[in-house]
Amino acid sequence: MFFLLAGPCVIEGEDMALRIAEKAVGITEKLHIPYVFKGSYRKANRSRLDSFTGIGDEKALRILRKVRDTFGVPVVTDIHKAEEAAMAAEYVDILQIPAFLCRQTDLLVAAAKTGKTINIKKGQFLSPQAMQFAADKVVEAGNPDVMLTERGTTFGYTDLVVDFRGIPEMQAFGYPVVLDCTHSLQQPNQASGVTGGMPQLIETIAKAGIATGADGLFVETHEDPSVAKSDGANMLRLDLLEGLLTKLVRIKEAIS
Repeated sequence: MFFLLAGPCVIEGEDMALRIAEKAVGITEKLHIPYVFKGSYRKANRSRLDSFTGIGDEKALRILRKVRDTFGVPVVTDIHKAEEAAMAAEYVDILQIPAFLCRQTDLLVAAAKTGKTINIKKGQFLSPQAMQFAADKVVEAGNPDVMLTERGTTFGYTDLVVDFRGIPEMQAFGYPVVLDCTHSLQQPNQASGVTGGMPQLIETIAKAGIATGADGLFVETHEDPSVAKSDGANMLRLDLLEGLLTKLVRIKEAIS
């Protein structure tokens, strides 16, 4: 069975995080899908200075730990600077390296040294083959516990495309490969300064990822994406999660 990393783009508050986690845990337990709760404690890569970045690092990290303790599931968050690695590692199980930062040696090494699982998102500007070097930095720093995530490749100035050949190509390195079904549908660099998206294609991308053999899926989800404080334009509405995962389980069973 594939595993799932899912949750809100950013932690907006404790109640919303616990509600989303409770819903996702219930669905994944019913469908026997290994589940990791995802939430960013801070968003460092925003298009505009006035964009929401978070509720405070320590406050958000404590919420992530409460999700883990309450539901007994691992949690993942992204880090942006080398000095954040040890801090975040005290609260979460998986440290995620954002796509734009996947070549930052100091960041990768600092993450590796925490001993946590490291999920490296493939840069929109990199080939799948180039991700071998990002993974090597973590492994050579003493941590073999690596995952790689496909999240689309820059296509022109305002779009991304997913080359599904990249999934088996990165699996050949010997690491689990995740498909990010929501960020792959971003439409960056809009004139408004707010990233757009095509959430109506999340199911299409997810189905193709499972059919291609992705080890896991990454899905950002929110109770009401229209009011989400970050990346609402490409998130999955929470009430659609169970229907989507049910279809994906059937596809996985059909190809196994």
